[in-house]
Amino acid sequence: MEALALFSFTASEADEISFQKGDIIKVTEMEDDSCWFTAEIRGKRGYVPENYISLLPYPWFAGRVSRLEAEKRLRWQDTGVFLVRESESAPGEFSVSVSYGDRVEHFRVLEGGGQYCIWEETFCSLNRLVDFYRTHSIAAEKVICLRDPPSSLNKPRLAHALCDYTPPHTAHLHFLRGDIIDLLDCSSSLTWRGRCRGRVGIFPPEFVQPLYH
Repeated sequence: MEALALFSFTASEADEISFQKGDIIKVTEMEDDSCWFTAEIRGKRGYVPENYISLLPYPWFAGRVSRLEAEKRLRWQDTGVFLVRESESAPGEFSVSVSYGDRVEHFRVLEGGGQYCIWEETFCSLNRLVDFYRTHSIAAEKVICLRDPPSSLNKPRLAHALCDYTPPHTAHLHFLRGDIIDLLDCSSSLTWRGRCRGRVGIFPPEFVQPLYH
């Protein structure tokens, strides 16, 4: 997954990597019990602090969704409708769940050396893998290309605050890291509108992680 750096970070250990605010970072591993992600920046690989970055909100990325929940969401959707989720059996890795109409198939994404693959083709990011299988069949036995889920399946209603946001403008929504925000309007790519702690206001979407449930 790709992420946006919310703040600049200077590495203090040999296994960490530095980055600047605004950098696009490729996250390669995420673990539940850690505040650090394994990531790659300009060919260098190491640890980055989770609270310094924001995973870019792709409608097809479902996060920590179980295999069973993915099947509930996708069954009887149009053939090719899909989602990408964090693997249950292999923490830090990803799976692609795809509707076949009457059933759902799951494809494990193999990762090694910063490359991702399902079959023979390899890609430098999960995003490029998804884009490839939009025009090439992900299935071996018949032609099935990935297609975006309908808006009712992927529209987030809640978001998790990744860091404090305390702007001076009264029209903006103030929140603290860890707050859960009710999303009221996500139609703009520059500012979203939400409710938190009884107040309503706008805020930059890169400060939160949408929750696709």
